[in-house]
Amino acid sequence: MQYLSTRGACAPKSFSEILLGGLAPDGGLYLPDTYPQVSREELAAWRGLSYAGLAFEIIRKFATDIPEADLRAIVERTYTAEVYRSEAITPLRTLEPGLHVLGLSNGPTLAFKDMAMQLLGNLFEYVLGKTGAELNILGATSGDTGSSAEYAMRGKRGIRVFMLSPLGKMSAFQTAQMFSLQDPNIFNIAVRGVFDDCQDIVKAVSNDHAFKARQRIGTVNSINWARVVAQIVYYFSGWFAATRRDDEEVAFAVPSGNFGNICAGHIARRMGLPIRRLILATNENDVLDEFFRTGVYRARGTAETFHTSSPSMDISKASNFERFVFDLVGRDAKVVRELWEQLDEAGAFDLGGTRHFGQIARYGFVSGRSTHADRLRTIRRVYADYGVIIDPHTADGLKVALANREAGVPLVVLETALPAKFEDTIVEALGRKPERPAGFEAIEELPQRFEVMDADAEQVKRFIAAHTGL
Repeated sequence: MQYLSTRGACAPKSFSEILLGGLAPDGGLYLPDTYPQVSREELAAWRGLSYAGLAFEIIRKFATDIPEADLRAIVERTYTAEVYRSEAITPLRTLEPGLHVLGLSNGPTLAFKDMAMQLLGNLFEYVLGKTGAELNILGATSGDTGSSAEYAMRGKRGIRVFMLSPLGKMSAFQTAQMFSLQDPNIFNIAVRGVFDDCQDIVKAVSNDHAFKARQRIGTVNSINWARVVAQIVYYFSGWFAATRRDDEEVAFAVPSGNFGNICAGHIARRMGLPIRRLILATNENDVLDEFFRTGVYRARGTAETFHTSSPSMDISKASNFERFVFDLVGRDAKVVRELWEQLDEAGAFDLGGTRHFGQIARYGFVSGRSTHADRLRTIRRVYADYGVIIDPHTADGLKVALANREAGVPLVVLETALPAKFEDTIVEALGRKPERPAGFEAIEELPQRFEVMDADAEQVKRFIAAHTGL
């Protein structure tokens, strides 16, 4: 399988060639030249596989240049009950008949990002081990990506992590998870600004091709294609858990900020997984909901980006959205280039009323928005009705899911994180603290190690160079 850029100006590459990078040299994002198809016979054969077995079958369709014996060993080392505290890896919790929550937060940092990041760490180590090269990872996080990346990469030979996060915008738990790490290959940079400022710095550094090559910069943000591939797996796993027949359709509800998580669902659907609807939920930062309702994609600036009680979704420039738009416009790279030129120049583009926007229904997308009051109400309702505590992001997903529920169609809400990561909001909603898994009881009290910087790509580049010696 070969990979091409959404902007069409790069030669095709293999999975391993794009694994360590993020943006393509032309500023686009990588996608496979075609999506592999899964037949009903394959689905039937996969039902009953372990999570690692299912992951191998799916990922090998994308990573065709990695020997299958090596890939199987990597996948089996990644998806274990020891790492994810569950034999099922992604257990399905049924709230009531036809309404489920897919547990994606059993990994080391208690968030769904671990599902992809643990695999990415092992893939990076494998590829670097083949060449003896080093990699300096530059990433941006609104809360969960950073800790997932750092826990996946800590202690990995030949890898350093430079993680940007918005100063004072994460929960105390999320901040402590990252900043308390003392590993010498982990560097935390708290940026004066919002997540999108951090993300813009990552893109600016990635577009400085000379610096990127000299410093051997790679990325673990959701623009990294391997992360999307790993996330495709749990849509299949969730579908199997929620169905009994191989032709049964399921709706998935996905809290979304950067569009990576739901992009994986879009690709699973294109591969042939019987997904009836992909229900996209935003918080008050509703740039994606606005697009799916109107066709207008309007990126917001720092002043228009709200700091909310579901902070991992406080994003107003959805990096992975370009992958979906590429499919939406018929994989026409020229159209994508023109749209993103409009976005850069005018801050928005409008597909409303075009034949392209008329294709939205064909891709199964519906969307909705959730507010602080909505998520508090949903957390209270779920606890009162089912005795279950959910985190604020999952509450956003469930609120929008219920507004778009169809009778007779199983509905699966993707869990974002364990509620312990957002204790203040749970206390506000329920008047009690959520339980914490063993080992996290007093994480906020640990010593913290981080640097504070302005939203300045040049300052970040100087910091990277000073700590790599390159």
